[in-house]
Amino acid sequence: MAKDYYKTLGVDKKSSKEEIKKAFRKLAHQHHPDKKGGDADKFKEINEAYSVLSDDKKRTQYDTFGSGFTGAGAGPGGFNTSDFAGFDFSNFRNAQGGFEFDLGDIFGDIFGGGRERGRAGRGRDISVDVEISFEDSVFGADKDVRVNKISTCKTCGGSGARVESALDTCIKCNGKGRIREVRSSIIGSFSTVKMCDLCGGTGKVPREKCETCGGKGVEKRDEIIAVSIPAGIENGEMLRLGGLGEAVKSGISGDLYINVRVRPHPLFVKEGHNLRTDLKVKLSDTLLGSEYSLKTIDGEIFLKIPEGTRHGDVLRVKGKGVPFAGMKRGDILVNIHVEMPKKLSREARKQIENLKKEGI
Repeated sequence: MAKDYYKTLGVDKKSSKEEIKKAFRKLAHQHHPDKKGGDADKFKEINEAYSVLSDDKKRTQYDTFGSGFTGAGAGPGGFNTSDFAGFDFSNFRNAQGGFEFDLGDIFGDIFGGGRERGRAGRGRDISVDVEISFEDSVFGADKDVRVNKISTCKTCGGSGARVESALDTCIKCNGKGRIREVRSSIIGSFSTVKMCDLCGGTGKVPREKCETCGGKGVEKRDEIIAVSIPAGIENGEMLRLGGLGEAVKSGISGDLYINVRVRPHPLFVKEGHNLRTDLKVKLSDTLLGSEYSLKTIDGEIFLKIPEGTRHGDVLRVKGKGVPFAGMKRGDILVNIHVEMPKKLSREARKQIENLKKEGI
C-alpha cells in the first residue's frame, strides 16, 4: 500500500519546505522514542516522510510515481541533523535500556563522515586598545603593550607537572589522548572518539602537579607584548597578532587584537597618503607673493605663496605626507585662507582706491 507522506506529517501537497520542516520538527519532538510517551515506529515514519518531502528531487518523484519509486527510508538521504536544533535530548532516557545519549552526537557520527570529536581546544581571542600619536600613525612605531591574560605556565612550560617530576601514562586513555566510546540508539550502535578529559589529549599526566598552575599548564599573568604599528595606520584599525591571545593546555592559543586609537593632530588630518592643513595668508601676500613658515611632522619648512594666489587655492608640498610602498611618500595639501582686513587705515584705503581706478 502506498504511503501518504503528506498525511504522515499533517501537511498539504502545496506546503512549502519551511512548513514541512516545521511540521516534522514538531512531530519528531512529540514522538521521539527516548521521550516519555514516544513511539519508535511513528518516529521512523515521520523521518521517512521528511527524508522525501524535504528533498526537491525525491519530492517530485514521489508526487509523480508514489512512495514505491523513491526508495526512501530512514537513511541519510534528506535527513538533516540541524532540524533538531533547539531540542535538548541529552536528558531523555530509554525506558528499556536505561542509557542516556546525545542525539546530536549520534547523527553527527552518521552524517558527518565519522570525524573525530573533542579535539584539543583553542584559547580565547582577546583585544586591547592602544593609543598612539598622530606622528606614530604616519611613520609607524614599535610599542610595548601590557596584557593580563591566561598564558602558558612559566614554571612547568605547560606540562602541568612539578619541576623534575615525571609524567606518567594516562590510565584513562592508555596514553593515546583519545577515548573511543560505543553508544546505543534506536537505530543501532555507534562509535565516537573524543579527547581524554583527564590528560587533555596529551596522553600523559603529571605524577606531581606544578605548584604555580596546580597542574592546569596555564596561569593568568601580565605580559609585555611588542607590537609593530605599521606606517599609515588609520584610527580605529585593528591589528591581529596570531597565537598571542589566551592559552589553553594541549591546545592552540587564541589571537590578540590591537584596536588602534590615533590622537588627533592640531594641524593635520590624513587623506589616504596625503596630509591636509589650513594656512591663513594676508591679502597683500597673495597679491604680491611671499613665503610662510609651515610646521610639518618632519619639522619646519618655508612655503612659497605664489603671486596671485586666491582664497581656496590648494598648494602642494611634495613628499612630506604619509610613507607608503617602501620609500614613497604622499604630499601635504595646504588650503589657503585669505585674511581680509576688518579695518583699513587712511593710507591703505587710498592705495586700494588707486588700485580700483586701475581696474584691479
